[in-house]
Amino acid sequence: MTVTVLVADDNPVVRAGLRTLLDTDAAFRVVAEAPDGRTAVTLAEYHRPDVVLLDVRMPVIDGLTALPHLARLAPVLMLTYSGEHEIVREALRLGAGGYLVHGEFTPEALRTAVHDVSAGRAHFTPTAANAVLGVVRGATAHGGTRPSVSTSLRSDASPSQVQRNVARYGLSVREGEVMDLIASGLSNRQIADTCFISEKTVKNHINRIFAKLHARTRSEAIAGWLGTRGTPGARGTLGALGTLGTGRTS
Repeated sequence: MTVTVLVADDNPVVRAGLRTLLDTDAAFRVVAEAPDGRTAVTLAEYHRPDVVLLDVRMPVIDGLTALPHLARLAPVLMLTYSGEHEIVREALRLGAGGYLVHGEFTPEALRTAVHDVSAGRAHFTPTAANAVLGVVRGATAHGGTRPSVSTSLRSDASPSQVQRNVARYGLSVREGEVMDLIASGLSNRQIADTCFISEKTVKNHINRIFAKLHARTRSEAIAGWLGTRGTPGARGTLGALGTLGTGRTS
């Protein structure tokens, strides 16, 4: 059976190379190419490929932001120059079925990895495998028992600031994502595009977030989220985030 593939990478040379590499083998067929995460999601919804090859750093919407949406449509194999352990772990947490770092695999190894991920088997190049091993060793050292890889990847021994704030304020996971994007300086339109939801839905999330954070404006919400509310220098911290608006949901 032919494995259909969507290639998402902002480098046209990389996309062309991958298409040539896979299309010359009758076992694979590249059905679409995407230069950014937003286009990748749109094309994945249309073509429903067996596997998505996804880069991390892309314009418009990056690979990690698009990953959860793509993972609901098809198995995702990260194929990127980004070998940082934190990025590898985040990609796996967000649903990636494998992780390949450029320069660490042969053409035949790539074809094997695509087959493996399409069949539900994880596949990693050495750098990514070391990142997974670090998670397992860290969980073992802290917990005293050796967890399964899948369990250790889902847990977070050191919760991020976002996760702590979500628990602290009683936000849903989606509300935490939206609030973190607000704190990053994104407008409602940009948040909607990033999360693949409507602006009206964004405004509804923001109203609920403001109620839970006891905030009347974006600036107050950000101050609470960043832990600068009522502290010296808060104005300077917020000013560095750019023009954020002052209305409840603007």
